[in-house]
Amino acid sequence: MLPATARSIRLLGLAILLGAGVAPAQPRRGRAAFAGFDGYATATMRTWQVPGMAVAVVRGDSIVLAKGLGVRTLGTADSIGVRTLFAIGSATKAMTGAALAMLADDGLIRFDRRVTDYLPGFQLADPWVTREFTVADLLLHRSGVTRGDALFYGTTRSRSELVAALRDLPMTTSFRSRFEYHNLMYIAAGEVIAAVTGGSYDDFIRRRILDPLGMRDATLSVRDLVGRPDVATPHAVVGGAVRPVPWRNIDAAAASGGLNANVIDMAAWLRLWINRGQVDGRRLLSEAMVAEASGPRVLVDDPTFVARLMAEEYLGYGYGWFVTTHRGRRWVTHGGHIDGMAALVSFLPAERLGVVILTNMNQVDIGVPLTRYLFDLALGLPPRDYSAEYRAAELAFEAQARPSAGPSRATGTRPSLPNEAYVGTYRNPIFGAIVIGSGPTGGLTVQLDRGPTIRGPLEHWHFDTFVARLDDVIFGTQRITFQIGADGRPRSLKFSLVGDGEWIKQ
Repeated sequence: MLPATARSIRLLGLAILLGAGVAPAQPRRGRAAFAGFDGYATATMRTWQVPGMAVAVVRGDSIVLAKGLGVRTLGTADSIGVRTLFAIGSATKAMTGAALAMLADDGLIRFDRRVTDYLPGFQLADPWVTREFTVADLLLHRSGVTRGDALFYGTTRSRSELVAALRDLPMTTSFRSRFEYHNLMYIAAGEVIAAVTGGSYDDFIRRRILDPLGMRDATLSVRDLVGRPDVATPHAVVGGAVRPVPWRNIDAAAASGGLNANVIDMAAWLRLWINRGQVDGRRLLSEAMVAEASGPRVLVDDPTFVARLMAEEYLGYGYGWFVTTHRGRRWVTHGGHIDGMAALVSFLPAERLGVVILTNMNQVDIGVPLTRYLFDLALGLPPRDYSAEYRAAELAFEAQARPSAGPSRATGTRPSLPNEAYVGTYRNPIFGAIVIGSGPTGGLTVQLDRGPTIRGPLEHWHFDTFVARLDDVIFGTQRITFQIGADGRPRSLKFSLVGDGEWIKQ
């Protein structure tokens, strides 16, 4: 769910290291197949600074491995178990895709029909794109619309408000010309489900997916976690050290990344796909829709995702699933990143083999190397040290990127104006208002009107740029740069948290 970070971007050359041929192998059965995994996983967790992790492996209709490693909260003895709840993040997108596929099976929607046929108020900046935009386009990340995650991340907008805000987001590429990840389109997909069924997205997911699969602990709201005894604590690097951070409430974005579950729940979810749409003799999804949803409907040309998934031969995307290969075998997968949590859900369709890895550490991709390691063990292949290869690529990238991390600070400068001149309300037509106020000691403060934790004191950096030390520990420190008009007064500001947007002083 989060915007791409340095951790997200990997070296494309890593794909060459891994090879793509199908190696001859005899699949191993039972728990003996995973001998040695605990030691490798523990060492990998140490390398990637992950406090806790839960793992499940599904073969056919059976869970052949399920376990927890590490702790729920750093500094405690509260161990992770197979029922420990984690945020699943964007791995929820496959569930939204499946929900729409079920409605297609029911004859209530068609993926090639226009979104406005089901959601008349749906509107984008370009009228022609609005008219031609299909249900499939909501899921395939090819809208051409700028990403706009700051509309929902850390703000209090409702689902309907977020869908309405899509009309204000500019087109950055032409429609259907390239892959560009878009969380807001999945929120709109959830609203299509609500409109067609006459209920809420959450109710449909509970009735048609969670309950039939026996995912009894899973929930689509962080509010439902209050008082539960077995919940993982999110963690992130704050101030140079790993520490607990608050859970992020993204209930409004549930269709894009709101699921919370444990590995037993997610193993049940994998059984649905491994068994081509049925579980315990009950068909929940047609085989045709399983194939359509988990097949590569579009080619992913974004190097961030190609490298992030160690993609070998190609990288495609279906209805909430990335599709690539592992040693020549089709690999269907999706990760999820929410503050302090990272997940990866994967399966090899032909081998009827699935892996889910849930962690309580922010923005780490430990799931990719560990999933591939587990695939190798289950397939009887000599496992590679994917963690070392992946980590080496990341460190190389960080070293390369470090010199361009940002402009250096110019010493000996002062703001153009006294602090009180900057005070006021600055408005952006997409993201709302930012209020610059006076602090108790005469300094400046910032508050985003729709972001209760996006607030804090400003400290002068250089010239007319200030550093905002936000209450939200994940967003941390951000820069605010004021633009001075020809009349010598502040005209606007730019806020690094949301990229190139400009707020005009009112």
